[in-house]
Amino acid sequence: MTASDAFLSALFALPLGSFTGTFGGRRYVVVRQLMAGGKSHKLVAHELGGTDYISLNLYQTMGSGALLRPCEMPANKVIAFVLNLKPDA
Repeated sequence: MTASDAFLSALFALPLGSFTGTFGGRRYVVVRQLMAGGKSHKLVAHELGGTDYISLNLYQTMGSGALLRPCEMPANKVIAFVLNLKPDA
């Protein structure tokens, strides 16, 4: 699926590397990485003290725009996570 501008803005605003944050009242450790010279993005999050897991890849293509590829979970789950995640200050 093609990623929306709101999703892209929220994803690109997240810190690179490892950080912690809150989503839905739960705390997560998150890792955001750039790959392939910045043309590919990976985000993985694990709930601290829980079992929730978020994983996605985003591919920036020339003709098709930014393609969102959730990893074995519904797209709406990763979209909601990225749009609503509050990184710690």
